[in-house]
Amino acid sequence: MKAHDGMYIDGAWRPAAGRDTIAVVNPADEQVIAEVPAGGAEDVDAAVRAARAALPAWAATAAAERAARIAALRDVLVARKDEIAGTVTAELGAPLPFSQAVHAGVPILVAGSYAELAASYAFEEKVGNSTVYAEPVGVVGAITPWNYPLHQIVAKVAPALAAGCTIVLKPAEDTPLTAQLFAEAVHEAGVPAGVFNLVTGLGPVAGQALAEHEGVDLVSFTGSTAVGRKIGATAGAAVKRVALELGGKSANVILPSADLARAVGVGVANVMGNSGQTCSAWTRMLVHTSQYDEAVALAAEAAAKYGDRIGPLVNAKQHARVRGYIEKGVAQGARLVAGGPEAPREQGYFVSPTVFADVTPEMAIAQEEIFGPVVSLIRYEDEDDALRIANGTVYGLAGAVWAGDEAEAVAFARRMDTGQVDINGGRFNPLAPFGGYKQSGVGRELGSHGLAEYLQTKSLQF
Repeated sequence: MKAHDGMYIDGAWRPAAGRDTIAVVNPADEQVIAEVPAGGAEDVDAAVRAARAALPAWAATAAAERAARIAALRDVLVARKDEIAGTVTAELGAPLPFSQAVHAGVPILVAGSYAELAASYAFEEKVGNSTVYAEPVGVVGAITPWNYPLHQIVAKVAPALAAGCTIVLKPAEDTPLTAQLFAEAVHEAGVPAGVFNLVTGLGPVAGQALAEHEGVDLVSFTGSTAVGRKIGATAGAAVKRVALELGGKSANVILPSADLARAVGVGVANVMGNSGQTCSAWTRMLVHTSQYDEAVALAAEAAAKYGDRIGPLVNAKQHARVRGYIEKGVAQGARLVAGGPEAPREQGYFVSPTVFADVTPEMAIAQEEIFGPVVSLIRYEDEDDALRIANGTVYGLAGAVWAGDEAEAVAFARRMDTGQVDINGGRFNPLAPFGGYKQSGVGRELGSHGLAEYLQTKSLQF
């Protein structure tokens, strides 16, 4: 798609207030493919004002009509699926088949789920002598990351629309073209002017201005825990609501009764998807000591199959960060059994699929989010030891448990301090709540729990 040189505000593309731009780079060949405006506080203010002006009418719109607009948006995304996939591949570097199936396909599922939920949700209920109403929280400031650019946008915008909120979106500066394409889809779907607004820009400038703006009632942010802390502090000072989906260091716990080969193979695949740039990736593989050596061999074999199947990392900074963590793992005594810090190609931000053995729980690669195609195998002695290791980080976003008996896996999963656990390779469910414990965030996305984040309650007594 051709980049817009303005912001989408109040139903139209408008020139940015300033002249600064952001270069969009294809991480596969390091070439600039487009430039978009780098918005600032003036652009954010115009967008928030448009959202506030549109709020009363949209909040009063019947739920069935809001559902119809979301359904129309889904239909536009379906019609433009190939364009979406190509755009994500160009600016994120994901292989085209992955972009088609995941980056374009999953947001369509999520949008469809909210079209249905908006039409069926109980926005009013009787409680004794009271009537309780679920009302929109107001203007939403949505700040989204680059790793799943369209999914993260839809996971915020669709429930906000369903709730009757209006939105100002500040997407990641690495993937603004996907956000612009989404704004086009919103317009084509007939969403009223001012209900959705887009400002492209840098996080410390446009993102901060959006989080601090007094006209924003809720800030929904997905990104690093460090930035999430700052947004939480800013919102707290203004007594403003936040929804924060932050980092992860998820454990993939393989109990002795599990199908080891399948558990290891699926576990490695989980980390290699999106080049490891997934906050919920199962980056720590926990294996009983009696099966550890076999698991290491299986993991190395599985990783070797991804050598030419994964895309690059998103930018030079991320490339250097991931290679630095691999070097740190070696320095701290972990054993490389696949991959390594050496760049596999002369051009592009590629990192080899990497597997570490002999990882101990206190190592940096077992405690800190790497955000790359790196798997760390950790041995455990018994289930209590496995639980201690699994719960032994500041994060609690996702995880997995494998066992021959499903009840055994469920019993272990219930003891994990994490927001979502896949049992024996459980499939993605767009209706299930997604979000974390501890420093992995506040609030939930997807399904009815995601919709509830954008609602506030009012009770009338009779």
